[in-house]
Amino acid sequence: MHRQIAGKLTGRVTKWIVLAFWIIAFVGLGSLSSKLADVQNNEASSWLPGSAESTEVSNELASTVDPNDIPTLVIYYKPSGLTDEDKAAIEAQAEELGTIDGVVDGTVLTPSQAAAAGVGGVSEDGQVAVTSLTFNFGSDGWNAIPDAADQIREIAQIDGVTVHLGGYGGQAADAAEVFSGVDTTLILGALLVVIVILLFTYRSPILWILPIFSVVVAYTVSGGVVYLLAKYADLTVNGQSQAILGILVIGAGTDYALLLVARYREELRRHEDRHEAMAFALHRAAPAIFASASTVVVGMLCLLLAELNSTAGLGPVNAIGIAVTFLVMVTLLPALLVIFGRWMFWPKRPHFGSAEPNATGFWAKVGAGIAPRPRRVWLVTTGLLLVACLGVLKIDAGGMSTEDGYTKEFDAIKGQKVLAAHGLTDQSNTIQVVVNSDQADAVVKSLEGVPGLGTPTQVQPISDTRSYFEAPIEADVSSTAAYDTVQASRDAVHAVDGADAMVGGGSAFYLDTKTASNRDNKVIIPTVLLVVLLILIFLLRALAAPLILMGTVVLSFGAAMGLSALVFDYLAPLVTDHWPAGVQVDPGFPLFAFVFLVALGIDYNIFLMTRVREETATHGTRKGSLIALSSTGGVITSAGIVLAATFMVLASIPFVFLAELGVAVAIGVLLDTMIVRSVLVTAINLDLGGRIWWPSALDRKPPIEPHEPVEEAEPVSVG
Repeated sequence: MHRQIAGKLTGRVTKWIVLAFWIIAFVGLGSLSSKLADVQNNEASSWLPGSAESTEVSNELASTVDPNDIPTLVIYYKPSGLTDEDKAAIEAQAEELGTIDGVVDGTVLTPSQAAAAGVGGVSEDGQVAVTSLTFNFGSDGWNAIPDAADQIREIAQIDGVTVHLGGYGGQAADAAEVFSGVDTTLILGALLVVIVILLFTYRSPILWILPIFSVVVAYTVSGGVVYLLAKYADLTVNGQSQAILGILVIGAGTDYALLLVARYREELRRHEDRHEAMAFALHRAAPAIFASASTVVVGMLCLLLAELNSTAGLGPVNAIGIAVTFLVMVTLLPALLVIFGRWMFWPKRPHFGSAEPNATGFWAKVGAGIAPRPRRVWLVTTGLLLVACLGVLKIDAGGMSTEDGYTKEFDAIKGQKVLAAHGLTDQSNTIQVVVNSDQADAVVKSLEGVPGLGTPTQVQPISDTRSYFEAPIEADVSSTAAYDTVQASRDAVHAVDGADAMVGGGSAFYLDTKTASNRDNKVIIPTVLLVVLLILIFLLRALAAPLILMGTVVLSFGAAMGLSALVFDYLAPLVTDHWPAGVQVDPGFPLFAFVFLVALGIDYNIFLMTRVREETATHGTRKGSLIALSSTGGVITSAGIVLAATFMVLASIPFVFLAELGVAVAIGVLLDTMIVRSVLVTAINLDLGGRIWWPSALDRKPPIEPHEPVEEAEPVSVG
C-alpha cells in the first residue's frame, strides 16, 4: 500500500471517520450475525450435487416421499423384561406421541402394530419395544427437532424402563445438541485463548483490547454479510461452516494484528508523530497482510469447484470472513492505535528516539546456528519431516459410522446398540429404489440375497411409468457395511435391462458424499497448489523461491497429517473415552486439512519472505535472511501459536470431524512457524543465496548502501 494512502487512512480526521464507519457496520449487522444459525441448511440437498444418484432418487420421490420427513424411533428397554403393564403404557403413549406438533398423520406405529406387520416391534426376549413415528417440519426440521425430542422424552416415561430416541430423528436431535450454541461457546473460548496469549506476548495489560475489539467487529460484520447472502442469494451455510468461520476470523485476524502492531512499534521509535509512524507501518506491513489474506481468500474460493454443495458453500463463507477481517485490520485497528496513542503499550511504551534492541534474541541465535552449515540443516530437517509423513499411511478416509462420528456416546447411539443387541433393526434406514413400473418385479427379485438387506416393501406407483419401494439396511447408516449393501444393491438393480433403476436413501446419501469427496480431493488440491504458486510468483517476482516455498508447505502438510494420525491413534483415546478405533477420518477431512494448512501455512512464509526481499536490496540475500528471521521471528511465532490455539478450540466440540480438523491444523501451523519457516526455509535461503530470486536480478548487483543505519525490529517475546 502506498504510504500516502496509508497516511490518509489514519490521519487526524480520517481516523474518526474510519472508526464511525465500522461502528455503524458493527451495530447494523450485529443483529443479523446473531441470527446466522437461523439460515443454516443442514438438509441432504445442501450437501450433495444434483448429479448424485441419491439426489436423483430424492427428486423423483419428491411428490411421494417428502424429503423433509424425519423417521424417528422411541426405544423402550427393560433388562428384567417388559411387563404387560409396561406394554400397555407404551401403547397408550403412542397415541399421545401422535399429538406432538410435526408428527405426520398415520405414521405412528406401535410395537404391536409393527409385530403384526412383520417388521418387529418387540424383541424376542421381551426386553425391548419400539414405537415409530415420522416428523415433518418442512425446511425448518433441523431447528424444530430438539423441541420435539424433549416432548417425546416427557411423554415416554415408565418406571424402571429406559427410553432412547433413535432413527433419523434421534440422530438429528443429537446433532442439534452438538452444535447448539456452538457459535457462542466456540467464539468465547477462542477469544479467551487469544486474550491470554496476547497478554503473554505484549506484556501489556491493555494493548490486547484493541486487536480483540477489531476481531470481534470483523466476526460480527462478516457474520452479518454471510447471513444476508444465505437468506437472499442462496449461499449454503451449515453448522460446520459457521463453526470454522468464527475460528478462522479470530485466528487470522489476530495474526494480522500481531504483524501490524509489531511494525507500528518499530516506527514509533523512528517517528515522533504517531500518525506518521502508522503511515509507515501500514506502508510496510499491509502488502504482506494483503498477500496473506488474498492467498486464503483464493484458496477458499477454489472450494467452489467442489461437487459437494457443503464444501462449495464453505469456500465463499470463509472467503467473506477473511476479506472482511483484512479490511478491518488495515483500517479500524490502525485508527484505534493512533486514537489511543503510545500509552496503550504501557508499561513499555516505544518512545521516539529510543534505542531499538539489538538483534540478539532467540531467533537471531537460531539464524546464527544455521548459518555455518545451512545445507546440512535443511537436508536433516527435510529428512525428519519426511519420516513424519509416514504416519499418513495409518489414515483411513473411508468414512465413519454414526457411533464413531462423535467423541461421546449420544442417546441415538445407545438406542442403536440396544436394538442390535436384542435382534431388532432400525427400520428407518432403508434403500429407496425407483424403477420403471413394468420392471419393478424383476428389480425386487434382483435384490434377493444382497448381504445386509431386509425384506422389500410393497411396490408403489409414483407416476404412470415409474414406481418405488424400500428395503431396510441392517447396518448403521454411515458404516462401511451399509455402503457395501448400497453398492451391491446398485449393482444388482442396474443389471436389470430396461428398468432404469436407481438406489437412494440415507446410506446411499453418505456413500455418494464419500464419492464426491474423493473427486473433490483430486480436483481442488492441485488447483489450490497452482493458484497459491501464482500468487507467490506475483508477490516475490521470482520463480525459484515460490517453487521452493510450495515444496516446503506440501512437506509440512504431509508431516502434519502424519503426526496427526499418531495423535488420533495413541493420544486421543487417552483424552476421551469415546474415540473411533484406528485412524478413521471423514472422507472430506484430507481436503479441508489441505486447504487450511496450505492457505494458512503459506502466510508465515509470506511474512518472512517479503521481509527477506525487503532486506535483500540493502544487505544481500544471506544477510537479509538472517535479519528477516530475527526481525519477524517473534511476531510470526506468536501468530502461529495464536492460530494453532484457536483451531484447537474446535476439539472442544464433541464432533470427531471438527476435533480432528482442529488438531491437524494446529499441528501443521506449529510446524510451519517453528520448523519450516524458521529452520528449513532460512537454511535454504542461506544455502542458495541470490539464486532463490531466479530469474529476477534482485541479488545480482552489490547491495545498496543505506542512507541511515538499518535498525533491527524488536523481537516479540512469547516467553
